[in-house]
Amino acid sequence: MKKVLLAVDSTKGALRAAETFMSLFRCVKPEAVILLHVQKIEGYSLMDDALLSVGEMETLKEALEGTEYKEKLDLKSRKVIEYFEKILSDGGITGIKPLIREGHPAEEILETAKEEEADLIVMGSRGARAHNFFMGSVSREVVNRAEIPVLIAR
Repeated sequence: MKKVLLAVDSTKGALRAAETFMSLFRCVKPEAVILLHVQKIEGYSLMDDALLSVGEMETLKEALEGTEYKEKLDLKSRKVIEYFEKILSDGGITGIKPLIREGHPAEEILETAKEEEADLIVMGSRGARAHNFFMGSVSREVVNRAEIPVLIAR
């Protein structure tokens, strides 16, 4: 594996994904790790599967720019990235490329994997949404649409 995309957020599933990543690559480490956190700027609800259109998402991004809410999102994202970057670094992983994107997590994970030419996507099985018993909607969408292997950590 040359490039692995590790998608993280502030859930236990992301921590399990990082732990799984570390155990998989204990001996043979990838050349590069894309450490991705996606800011979910449209909020959390039971209607998460209903995506905003590209135009609506761009309008929302523009409206949030420079607001206190956006500053808090940015701070949270930096903390999440720094936390996982330390875990990886402490485990001897080098070549870490931290990225923060905004938008729908599954869309951004898939787009980033394609742009970065990742060979594998590693992510947690579900986030904070308890009504998805086996796989969260984001991990399910990534698995269903990815053109490269996806490892889901439980």
